[in-house]
Amino acid sequence: MKRVIFALLIIILILILIYFWLGKEMDAVLKNEADGTNEYVVILGAKVKPGGIPSLSLKNRLDVALDYLRKHPSVKAIVTGGQGADEDRTEASVMAAYLIEHGIDQNRIMLEDQSTSTYENLLFAKELLPEDVTNITIISNDFHLKRAVILANKVGLQADVLAAPTPKSVNTKSRIRERLALIKAYVKGQ
Repeated sequence: MKRVIFALLIIILILILIYFWLGKEMDAVLKNEADGTNEYVVILGAKVKPGGIPSLSLKNRLDVALDYLRKHPSVKAIVTGGQGADEDRTEASVMAAYLIEHGIDQNRIMLEDQSTSTYENLLFAKELLPEDVTNITIISNDFHLKRAVILANKVGLQADVLAAPTPKSVNTKSRIRERLALIKAYVKGQ
């Protein structure tokens, strides 16, 4: 019985260490903050509410993108995200409308509106890039950027990042779920 308890304690200790290590990995990527040198920014999609209203997570991403695009007028944006079963329009179309409504020239915005995952966001966004472009900036919520950079590398892109704040109401849940998704990205690459 003592061996079983000891083994369980070791397993719990390992899981706790993995949990904290993944948290450090998620935070470490934030040091690679974008400085305007990349010609394209990819804004990753997120939930859209009925009527084409961005969720708070998506709005935060878009507000960070607005600030960045205003500071760097030569940078072009690729907005990403298809239409989920519970959405009445594509995430990309809502994002484009938001940016345009807030003063970004529509000629600076490209839509990737077929994806259903972060991996597809980046894979399909890559198809919109000129062939010689392999460096991009990714905008997403802070917890999501480590996995986004891993997946960008998987599709042949190098990325710096801009972090949007994660709403407090979903922060804990998002960070726990993202740790599981990070393990999957490390193991499967998606």
